[in-house]
Amino acid sequence: MDDLIGTQVPRLRLYEPVEAVAALERAVPELAGHRRSAPADINWLMVQADLGVGLPDDYKLLCELLPAFALDDFLLLGGPQPGTEAAWVQGTREELEIVAEWCAEADLAVPLQPYPAAGGLLPWAASNEGDIFLWKTGPADPRDWMVTVASRNGGWWHYAGGAVQFLADLVSGALEPWGLPSVHPAVSWVMR
Repeated sequence: MDDLIGTQVPRLRLYEPVEAVAALERAVPELAGHRRSAPADINWLMVQADLGVGLPDDYKLLCELLPAFALDDFLLLGGPQPGTEAAWVQGTREELEIVAEWCAEADLAVPLQPYPAAGGLLPWAASNEGDIFLWKTGPADPRDWMVTVASRNGGWWHYAGGAVQFLADLVSGALEPWGLPSVHPAVSWVMR
């Protein structure tokens, strides 16, 4: 039986993308060494038009500054890369099919639905253990979206902060991992 465990709220919500990325680099100092020399020119207009929704600025900045990477051989964040935007959107659509199955099978008191449903869940990262990290989209500005964790262990929960701040707080221990293992501040893989 799946369960919606609850919502964790950061002490201070980081709305500025530069602040969120800086918080992640403080939590995982090794990331700074993998920064690109210049931000990647990702075609966000095409990505967002194909998805039918704008994406949070903190996530876009992170994808521009860093290639895809894995934290502690557990959590993989692989956003669109220049020239592969259409493939990334297609992969996201395929992940949405998995999210739809999980939502249909989850026995939650308050049912969750995949995007494009109002307030639907849109994946942005995954773990090597089958956990999915999603945004709970909504009518609000994407910078106000919260993170939803769909754990393969059955626990679902929300984090009332952005994706990049979530990563920083997960690694630094500022939030309880609720059904996830502890994630150490180690970069275990970087796309070359």
